Amino acid sequence: MGGFSLIVLLLGNLLLLLKPCSTLPLCTDLTGAFKPNTSLTFCTSYTGKTCCDSVEDSALQQQFQALNITDPGCAAVMTSILCAKCDPFSAELFRVKTSARSVPLLCNSTVSANSTQSTQANANFCSQVWGQCSNISIVNSPFAASLQGQTGTTSTSNSTKITQYWQSQSNFCSAFGGASLDDSVCYDGTPVTFNSSATLSFPSGMCLEQIGNGSYVNMVAHPDGSSRAFFNSQQGQIWLATLPAQGSGETMQFDVSNPFLDISDLVSFDTELGLEGITAHPNFAQNGRFFVSFNCDKSKWSGCAGRCSCNSAVNCDPSKLPSDNGALPCQYQSVISEYTANGTSSSATNAQPTEVRRILTMGLPFTTHHAGQILFGPDGYLYFMMGDGGGVGDPYNFAQNKKTLLGKILRLDVDNIPTAAEISQLDLWGNYSIPADNPYTEDTALLPEIWAMGFRNPWKCSFDSARPAYFMCGDPGQDTYESVEMVTKDGNYGWRVYEGPYLYTPPESPGGNTSVNSIREIFPVMGYNHSSVNKQSGSASITGGYFYRSMTDPCMYGSYVYADLFGAAFFAGIENPEDSGNFNQTLIPSVTCASDSPIPCTFVNGTTLPAFGYVLSLGEDNNNDIYLLATTGVFRIVSPSRCNYACSKEVVTPSSPSPTTSTPSQTSRLSLPKNVMLLCSSLLLILLGFI
Repeated sequence: MGGFSLIVLLLGNLLLLLKPCSTLPLCTDLTGAFKPNTSLTFCTSYTGKTCCDSVEDSALQQQFQALNITDPGCAAVMTSILCAKCDPFSAELFRVKTSARSVPLLCNSTVSANSTQSTQANANFCSQVWGQCSNISIVNSPFAASLQGQTGTTSTSNSTKITQYWQSQSNFCSAFGGASLDDSVCYDGTPVTFNSSATLSFPSGMCLEQIGNGSYVNMVAHPDGSSRAFFNSQQGQIWLATLPAQGSGETMQFDVSNPFLDISDLVSFDTELGLEGITAHPNFAQNGRFFVSFNCDKSKWSGCAGRCSCNSAVNCDPSKLPSDNGALPCQYQSVISEYTANGTSSSATNAQPTEVRRILTMGLPFTTHHAGQILFGPDGYLYFMMGDGGGVGDPYNFAQNKKTLLGKILRLDVDNIPTAAEISQLDLWGNYSIPADNPYTEDTALLPEIWAMGFRNPWKCSFDSARPAYFMCGDPGQDTYESVEMVTKDGNYGWRVYEGPYLYTPPESPGGNTSVNSIREIFPVMGYNHSSVNKQSGSASITGGYFYRSMTDPCMYGSYVYADLFGAAFFAGIENPEDSGNFNQTLIPSVTCASDSPIPCTFVNGTTLPAFGYVLSLGEDNNNDIYLLATTGVFRIVSPSRCNYACSKEVVTPSSPSPTTSTPSQTSRLSLPKNVMLLCSSLLLILLGFI
């Protein structure tokens, strides 16, 4: 490859990876911020979501006292600097994505005028620190320099001054100061804030077209970046369909009699049982690896045999569980299986019908709340969404029990298959390895598979295609609230201590209770009360969605779109300010079908609302267009002008199809590495070194 071509390739990959490095509320251990049970007494400026509890607050106070600073001005500055560890954006302030710092990145005069931060963009806090503390004695100063000239190594002498290490303010701020760019933040002595947006512009309506009949529970875009996608029925069939171009007037094409894979003879199908998840390996076009998640009945299939999730390790005795809907405890199992395509090229249209490898098998205590979605993250690992196992109010408190996989999101490495001895030694539930940075390494009480916990029945999760650090999940509530969670490493999302933002009291607790003060619940970023959707009958349950990243409807761009199962309520959430982790949402006021829909829509009597039946799932294709998978067919969001919705951002060109985004290249879909955060910095270093 020529030098210029290599530069272009590196630049292209760098640009693709800049957004995954964009600001996200994360603590220095890369977990999510939370609201502490008691107010902080030292770092009192942090009153909402924070990265500190009372124990960490006390430790910071002790650290401050050990500095032995007598000057009040410097003491105030150092207090704020130490308390930056409590900031919801402390991971960004301390740059732990690249290398840890002893103090946060101090705002200085090089701050970008285009920064999304508000006060920080105009601050020269680094100069203030120099002015207040440069000639003040500090014991074990965090501003000492290492022998390599890097920041981060504290002094070992009893008392030092900043001027002993740094000869001038310019020299000091070159080491500790920095700019607040559009995708990063700096510290100005106060909690990080962002510029609030102007009046929020929510979509005036959502225009759809129907491109397919049939009922499907999953849609997965083909990893090769083409116009194809996988769809599956709950009964156990999977098809590979070709999607029509926007504005073509055509329908999705596939041979219903020739499924890509049919495992209906293995799947137990019922209201909450069936083929629940499908996903193709990111390198499917090369290796043909395909994964399915389904429920089976061990009384009908000998291959459906695994350990029961109700066991002595979680204080649950299966012999004492009652039958549920006529089923015995752990009669039904959750299974993840691997299959392979016939051929390893992107032209493969069928998979071999025989299972290649059993990834996981787990017995279920009850017949409901199995979730079951699987998807590969931008880090290359397999994420598995598992419900609390069923029963009203999670009676055995599985979602809060760190020794069970129920009520959790799991993160598995399916590229490194362990030996039978390793599986036995680690007490795994199947053929997978544990990613080295799973949170069990910091919390040894966790099972190593667990990435996040405290879920009731997570039903549809997705990574933002523009910012893969944003991992969003819909989680149905019990009776009151439906939640959208922003999922982070080691996050606890509260069930069953909380149902969304509300405290929850279970009707029975044979498995014991978890106290409010013992958890760090991360509250939903969006959601809705059942009664707010339909005051007569309430809602059904949430169907999680996607950030809309297509320009087909430019007024929808950037909104997180999700739905209620009943198909009568659709929501759009806008992050405000951008990159802040704070969302405003609205009920989309009007949803209808275009009059020129390829398949004419039927409507709810007396309305212009399409008769969806139930909205089982949302999907996203390789153009970032969003689809609704309903029991009455497959629908796609199209240009608002086709339904006469106002959108000032849309350029209507009657002689040409509605604008769409270009199809991503295969490289853009497959090149995201297993540690996106680290690669952002390393790729830049490679690029600079090459030049």
